Amino acid sequence: MDSVDSSVLRSALAWRQEGHRVVLFTVVQTWGSSPRPPGAMLALREDGRVAGSVSGGCIEDDLIARMNEGRIPEQGIELITYGVTQEEAARFGLPCGGTLRLVQEPVGNPQWIADMLSRCDNHELVARQLELGTGTVKLFSAQADEALHLDGQTLRVVYGPRWRLLLIGAGQLSRYVSEMAHMLDFDVLICDPRQEFNHGWETSKARFVPGMPDDAVLSIVPDERTAIVALTHDPRLDDMALLTALKSSAFYVGALGSMGNSRKRRERLALFDLSEEEIDRLHGPIGLHIGSHTPAEIAISLLAEIVSVKNGVALMQKKQAKPAVNQVA
Repeated sequence: MDSVDSSVLRSALAWRQEGHRVVLFTVVQTWGSSPRPPGAMLALREDGRVAGSVSGGCIEDDLIARMNEGRIPEQGIELITYGVTQEEAARFGLPCGGTLRLVQEPVGNPQWIADMLSRCDNHELVARQLELGTGTVKLFSAQADEALHLDGQTLRVVYGPRWRLLLIGAGQLSRYVSEMAHMLDFDVLICDPRQEFNHGWETSKARFVPGMPDDAVLSIVPDERTAIVALTHDPRLDDMALLTALKSSAFYVGALGSMGNSRKRRERLALFDLSEEEIDRLHGPIGLHIGSHTPAEIAISLLAEIVSVKNGVALMQKKQAKPAVNQVA
């Protein structure tokens, strides 16, 4: 679950606990171009206050007007469709004749919100199933490949923990990466056993993981929503993390270094209990090839690559190090 969805649900929970009437809107279907993807949410309070978004702003204005004019019933689930005609699409700011459908859901007992947020905070994937006829909400454990599902009776949406980024090393580059990754909604973790590098992070939103790099990787239990990047440029630390990370389920594992150093790193890793397929998972040199030189540019390059892998986009501007010969004389 990204911070936008989390913020919507936390706002809805707080408003209901304060006694406000709250209606939750969820994007469930889109056709053509649409500003927000299926699963996007908006919480609307009875006084017109909103959290989240389902469009570029025009649909939000219409929903607020509906609330102010008393056109949103206090009970019952409804499906609302915007952009059926080109005129309506233009009116609501939907590009290229786009159409989107919302589920309108009054929030009753908000306990399910508290339970779901708690489970996501514990790094669980959770499926929320809404019975359209009764408004009953049930929570189930979910799988990473589950998609939003809507039929005539139920709406099932999967919510998950935030994407995580573990940085090995707390040097200057890590500071740039941490700040930018936070803006991209990553939960940033730092591990650096060198105490002299751990100062000056007090105001950062990153969290430190104690111990040596290999222990830190094990302690966070990397999953398909975790990226791990070694940035110390010290093989004694970076390689420890990589030996463990490459055997994990992390969707991205990378290490800072030139093409020459990356080849040498692969040769070192081949001496240990790693298969050729596991070593091939390593991104190094890290980042998309944008001619980066400064720490800030390298951070942009790295995060662009991580986001590309996260979103399943082919890496078209990648400089690849030649693979090492995976054999021992």
